[in-house]
Amino acid sequence: MYTGASGAVAGHYASMANAVKAVGSIVTLAPEEFLRILSAADDPLVVTALGGLFVKWYKYIFSFKGLTFYCKSRSELMMPGNVQLIQAKKISVPDI
Repeated sequence: MYTGASGAVAGHYASMANAVKAVGSIVTLAPEEFLRILSAADDPLVVTALGGLFVKWYKYIFSFKGLTFYCKSRSELMMPGNVQLIQAKKISVPDI
């Protein structure tokens, strides 16, 4: 049975919904806002990775008060002194 384009779109949205369920809520922020929230956390753990094919992106992710915060920046962010930093090979965030 052929479901056509609408079936493909529905499948795409179902896979995105499953990704969100697996990961939880991810809040994407501008780098300045990410650093502001990061400074409010006690002993934060930040995972960072370098990404991009043609343009280099610095990606950052950390959890605070039950939410996961994510940002990417063209330049490396200067982390506060209390941050524990983990260098990852890759950070994957579902595109929603």
